[in-house]
Amino acid sequence: MSKERTRNGQPRQSEGVRAFKRGLDVLQEVNRSGGIRAGDVARALDLPRPTVYRLLETLEELGYVARSASDDRFRVTRLALSLGDGYDPGVLICQAAAPYLAELSKTLVWPVDLSTYENAAMVVQETTHSRSPLSIDRGMIGKRLPMLRTSAGRAYLATCPARERDLIVSHLRRIDEADDRPFLDQRRLDQMITETAARGYAIRSEGEYNPKTASIAVPIVRNEIVFGCISIIWIRTALAIDKAIADFAAPLRDAAAAIPVE
Repeated sequence: MSKERTRNGQPRQSEGVRAFKRGLDVLQEVNRSGGIRAGDVARALDLPRPTVYRLLETLEELGYVARSASDDRFRVTRLALSLGDGYDPGVLICQAAAPYLAELSKTLVWPVDLSTYENAAMVVQETTHSRSPLSIDRGMIGKRLPMLRTSAGRAYLATCPARERDLIVSHLRRIDEADDRPFLDQRRLDQMITETAARGYAIRSEGEYNPKTASIAVPIVRNEIVFGCISIIWIRTALAIDKAIADFAAPLRDAAAAIPVE
């Protein structure tokens, strides 16, 4: 079968082939980024936004990408596992947790984050910062949070198995970040872990990470496996820690227990 050719003799791509290639390019960009909005895909690939929106909607209908309920970012799904090494099992917890975070943000108003452990830090995977009228932070997706100076890190350390905790703490000691040193004092560390485990949630209330904000975090744990942590963040001067605990701890725990992780 002959092929239609361009003036320089090269085979001309049909509209179907061009659309297919664009779809693969879009999927590859979502896979590479780990989480991206449609407008950013359009800019990265130099494609018209309507084209990108149409391709993403098709990929979503086919089950290869999923749109976050909290910030409109697209991520690859389990179905895309065989398409590249960029797939991360953490995506599953993000997809499962997003509707719960969105509901928490509606009822509690202050921004809510989902973070997972990665190489001696908690990494924000989902957030409602962009939707909360009370947020003072933006661009939180992908932000690395220190283990010892944030409520999410403390909640993870207090809940994960002792062997894993020892490995993480040893790693932190090797990194030897100056701001972490006071919190690596063994007595202080043991006290934090004991108190957090007894409460079932972790707190950050003394300006140890961001002096303007405070936070509470609860772990998402099943069968001694910590899948991540949910945190709520508020401005310190706007709400006392006791009031925040009374208002936020129970809803966070309920959400963490309800998120389907398997």
